[in-house]
Amino acid sequence: MSHFPHSESPSAELSGVNLAYAEGSSVLKQLDWQLLPGQVVGLLGRNGSGKTTLLETLLGLREPQAGCVKIFGQDATRLDDSARARIGYVPQHNDLFEAFTAAQLLAYFKSFYPRWNESRVEGLLSRWDIDRNKPIRKLSGGQQQRLSIIRALAHEPDLLVLDEPVASLDPVGRRDFLRELVDQVLDRGTTVVFSTHILSDLERVAFNLAFLSGGRIALQAPLDELLEQVRAFTGSVSEMAGLMGRLGAQPLKRTPLEAGRERVLARLPTNATLPAGIEAERVNLDDLFEELT
Repeated sequence: MSHFPHSESPSAELSGVNLAYAEGSSVLKQLDWQLLPGQVVGLLGRNGSGKTTLLETLLGLREPQAGCVKIFGQDATRLDDSARARIGYVPQHNDLFEAFTAAQLLAYFKSFYPRWNESRVEGLLSRWDIDRNKPIRKLSGGQQQRLSIIRALAHEPDLLVLDEPVASLDPVGRRDFLRELVDQVLDRGTTVVFSTHILSDLERVAFNLAFLSGGRIALQAPLDELLEQVRAFTGSVSEMAGLMGRLGAQPLKRTPLEAGRERVLARLPTNATLPAGIEAERVNLDDLFEELT
């Protein structure tokens, strides 16, 4: 659900990105990914699949061994100050200055950003019940996470990147935060990408899902479209090949079964109709996560 025409250039773009850690294990492999203005993308992947590495690479905090990463058309590792001021980032482990109070921390960051919405900051501090005069190290884990989020939203970024942003919030806190996120996007057309393993959160706010598997984005599409178009088929290998061709379907995953049969998870074209006598199971978000990551 992008509210903006697709002719706009991407907010962020990764092409042919390879990244391996020193010990030779490859994390990202020939990865291509595009984030468009106004998109909200939930990034899904198993633990250890490289979600944090991907987000850090997207932001220019890690340099890939191959490929290129651009933010607002600039090389992500060499952004100028004005591009940097358009990005908000909430890392998985907060990097707040623990000796500061919330008020001191926010005053410090305010000095870097020409676009800082003080009334929004005040509103969130009081709504989320954060004591602005308490040292940050004395705030609870959930309050520290909320403070990280306020810091990332305060300068009204055009690109907001959140790594497991709600992991230490309770369900009410998560819902409130997600609502805030959606308002931000709808009001300002911010591009938002957030990784999470809490699938119910995605059903509330992620208009698009991206599945990270085997070092690549295996699939990215609007959630409602996926639930509408993805089906699971079972039959002999030759039947399945014929059926996929006939339907113009995009096979996403094949699972071999006994006796020359297989189960194929496939995405059907919009408005495709199944031939009589063909059985296909619908899938839910849990199934998609299970199969595609």
